[in-house]
Amino acid sequence: MLTDFILASLHHLLVFGLVAMLVAESVLLRGTLDRPTLQRLAGIDMGYGLSAMALIAVGICRVAFGIKGYDFYLHNPWFHAKMGAFVLVGLLSILPTVRFLRWRKALAANPIFLPDASETARMRAIVRFELVLLAAIFVFAAAMARFGGLSL
Repeated sequence: MLTDFILASLHHLLVFGLVAMLVAESVLLRGTLDRPTLQRLAGIDMGYGLSAMALIAVGICRVAFGIKGYDFYLHNPWFHAKMGAFVLVGLLSILPTVRFLRWRKALAANPIFLPDASETARMRAIVRFELVLLAAIFVFAAAMARFGGLSL
């Protein structure tokens, strides 16, 4: 019972951490991307990636060692919807991560480098769409807990 509580607590804290980091990225992408901002953006994105990997590890532990057991999760359509949305968030996050790394490299080569405004707007739109998908994940998680193994 304590293991389940600890895993659930870690899981929730990591999810809220992901949301906070995406909100921070979205806010930073609104303004001018000077050297300190680009460095902050890259650092936050690295934290986002590490948190996402920790979230996956804790989630696997919840399925394997949690009170509900893997049958609850594997036969729950809401769990599959939640995982599908999480995978989509992960795939969408690849482009901003690659772009932030390119921007940082370009800044190292050219100290007065500034990313193109349209490219910045595209990255901001992707990050905001990731936030929308995270909101959907919260809804799927609530449905998963409330409706258990009921069909969609």
